[in-house]
Amino acid sequence: MATLHTLSPIPINFPFSFKTRPPSQWSSNFQKTIQNRAITSVPAEPKLDPNNQIRELCQMGNLKEAIESITHLDPVGPESYLSVLQLCADLKSLADGKKVHSTMSSSRVDIDTSLGSKLVFMYVKCGELREGRRIFDELACKDHTYTWNLLMGEYAKAGDFKESLCLFKRMWQSGIRPDSRTFSCILKCFWALGRVKEGEVVHGYVTKLGFDACTVVSNALIAFYSKCNRVDCAVQMFDGMLDKDLVSWNSIISGCVSNGLPLNGVELFAEMCSSGVNLDLATLVSVLPACSEMSFIKMGQTIHGYSVKVYGNKEITLVNALIDMYSKCGNLGSAKILFERMEDRSIVSWTSMISGYTRNGWFEEAMGLFEMMELEGISPDLYAITSVLHACACNGSFDQGKRMHDFVARNGLESNISVVNSLMHVYAKCGDMEAARMVFDCANKKDIISWNTMIGGFSKNCLPNEALELFIKMQCHSRPNRVTMACVLPAVASLSSLDKGREMHAQILRAEDLSDLHVSNALVDMYAKCGALSFARKIFDRIIDKDLISWTVMIAGYGMHGHGREAINAFKEMRCQGIEPDGACFISILYSCSHSGLIDEGWRFFNIMKHEYKIEPTVQHYACMVDLLSRAGRLTKAYNFITSMPIKPDSAIWESLLRACRIHRDVKLAERVAEHVFELEPENTSYYVLLANLYAEVEKWEALKKIREKISRHGKQKHRGCSWIELRNKVHVFASGSKLHPRSEKIGSFLEDVRKRMKEEGYFGQNKFILKDRNDYLKEDVLCGHSEMQAIAFGILNSSKGKPVRVTKNLTVCGDCHEVIKFMSKMVSREITLRDSERFHQFREGRCSCRGSWGAELKKNQGLYQDADSFGISLGTQGNMARRK
Repeated sequence: MATLHTLSPIPINFPFSFKTRPPSQWSSNFQKTIQNRAITSVPAEPKLDPNNQIRELCQMGNLKEAIESITHLDPVGPESYLSVLQLCADLKSLADGKKVHSTMSSSRVDIDTSLGSKLVFMYVKCGELREGRRIFDELACKDHTYTWNLLMGEYAKAGDFKESLCLFKRMWQSGIRPDSRTFSCILKCFWALGRVKEGEVVHGYVTKLGFDACTVVSNALIAFYSKCNRVDCAVQMFDGMLDKDLVSWNSIISGCVSNGLPLNGVELFAEMCSSGVNLDLATLVSVLPACSEMSFIKMGQTIHGYSVKVYGNKEITLVNALIDMYSKCGNLGSAKILFERMEDRSIVSWTSMISGYTRNGWFEEAMGLFEMMELEGISPDLYAITSVLHACACNGSFDQGKRMHDFVARNGLESNISVVNSLMHVYAKCGDMEAARMVFDCANKKDIISWNTMIGGFSKNCLPNEALELFIKMQCHSRPNRVTMACVLPAVASLSSLDKGREMHAQILRAEDLSDLHVSNALVDMYAKCGALSFARKIFDRIIDKDLISWTVMIAGYGMHGHGREAINAFKEMRCQGIEPDGACFISILYSCSHSGLIDEGWRFFNIMKHEYKIEPTVQHYACMVDLLSRAGRLTKAYNFITSMPIKPDSAIWESLLRACRIHRDVKLAERVAEHVFELEPENTSYYVLLANLYAEVEKWEALKKIREKISRHGKQKHRGCSWIELRNKVHVFASGSKLHPRSEKIGSFLEDVRKRMKEEGYFGQNKFILKDRNDYLKEDVLCGHSEMQAIAFGILNSSKGKPVRVTKNLTVCGDCHEVIKFMSKMVSREITLRDSERFHQFREGRCSCRGSWGAELKKNQGLYQDADSFGISLGTQGNMARRK
């Protein structure tokens, strides 16, 4: 170790010796000489430049002393002002920056291009864009490309893209040469404003000026084309790049994923990894949505493992993307673990988890998580609110939906269109269309989703007239799209309005929406339910890529028209094309077998569903099987089948058997079945009517009297039967027992002629079991009447000879009406189509398309008659099967 030495004084060699004379005896001249020599021999301390001192203070970050030095120094060099303004910008000290600017103004400093640019820079960085722009417009700092880029970039950050474009135009007209940063900024503005053509023009200038070889500009072009849904151009740009950096790979992967090409994004990610390019956080966040879309959970897990090694679980953005990936791939367990282990959760974390629960059907968990988020004091964003509202809608949680509505009202979110649409969706799914309509009417702004939600809600909640009225009103405000047509067509089908359906079809053709699969499926369903099965088949055959819904709708159409064999052939054809049936498809084929009397085929499909496709039967499947057995008269087997069901039967299943008991006059079994159905739906009049009819037919008057007393005592309300027919774009409605229609006299006269012709040809109703009291609560005109008879007669009288007559009835047609309509079709040589609450009946030349499989026709002459003059309409049922379907 080196030792430290003390410094010894340096000897001074005087020109004489102290021994000669003492200093007091020195001459004054010599003393002056020595003093002068001493003064000149000591070096003077150098004087510091004040401007250098200011720059040193700025380098040390001492802004206060630097500003004080400027205010007390005159003159101040421009370099000092540049240093102090830069420090003000770095520290974002607007007050100090203004103070420096004031000093410059009072000192009448000549602000040149550099100093003016620095002033603009200081104001912009301190958040005073407007003042920076004023200085830019006033001072001579317009020949610096950097300043133009600075202002354009700040306007773009503020969302004022149009002003950025105006600056670019001025810059171009001023002859200032743009650089790579200029083009990057301006391309961002073009995609933000959706100006694809202008962006392509800029691309041309980029190529002309030679900037296409610049990686930064190429990356900006990739982002521009990706954001403008021109991913093919983005890929072409990427493939043509000689020098690809990390941003290039991230941009093209993100572009492919965001444009619906997740597989391409995954392939590019694999290529990026094999190219040796280092991955960053943006890469992982970009490729994880592609794994979600493709359900590549293995790749997602691999990325998860890599991210844990590199980033741990500290990057919230990455963890949120992983939560979203796991939830979309159906692995909610892993998503939940990630969420619970997060130390700091953002609103995106909560929202991702809530939407994941909703997406996977965990609706209660989604709503519970939303409440937990509120308890932790986290204010939900709009996406979280709409996600939990969607959960309420899917779960049918009316009360929770009401609470969410209150939350929306308290937080003033009722003006947001997305929230309003979600609220309407909740009420529509819960069946409260009055509340949905109130939200709709109170909305300040309505978009196409608002109209579609309401029209679809009315259609699904059995309010077809309201759906059509709103559809007509909508066309005065907004143009219907494909979703609109798919929503309104079920309403047309519900009303069996073929003329209106044809108008919709024409509108769809004009809009070229027939290529949409949802619209095509809705058209097939509409034509089938309007009785035009041949048109339904034509639309079906023109569908190029049929999905499971297409086949299911066609099979159901054949079933409701009684064409069971055709339904079976369609089912086989579907399987040959590789489309696997689901539970809904099996309901359609079982329904078809039931309404065509195909007992063995029905059992075969039921077993195929259970054993081959491993589909657990629901109550709808069991209902079809009970209906199949009941229609065939196998009542005991049907009863045993119900009692052995692994799930609790609903009222529709028991009602189907009760109706069969009445047709086959099995009183004992009917009474046992009635106990179950009365317990499930004690207020439903139709069940009491069925049992009353049966007692009357077998002359059990005491039992009938008790049923009548029970109905009177509980004040049960009857379901009024009505039928309607559409002629010349006008709907004519006929209620049972009513004679209020203007043409009722002519209709009655026509029906009287039919009665006489029937008697002449030997048709006589069996009026053996007439109810004793014509004004009885259960009399036939009230409960069933012959509203369909009036509607058919009106159609025959008011349409050209030979034209088909199409009538719709809200209840099930009774056996006597069925026989009379068969006779009428032969008498007037007309095709008569009657759609009741269960199926279609197509009458031609005295025959019906049900071909005897319909329950009433099995015992067609056993109906309960009122008297010959009223055509003896029997007490029917109201067809809960139809309501369930």
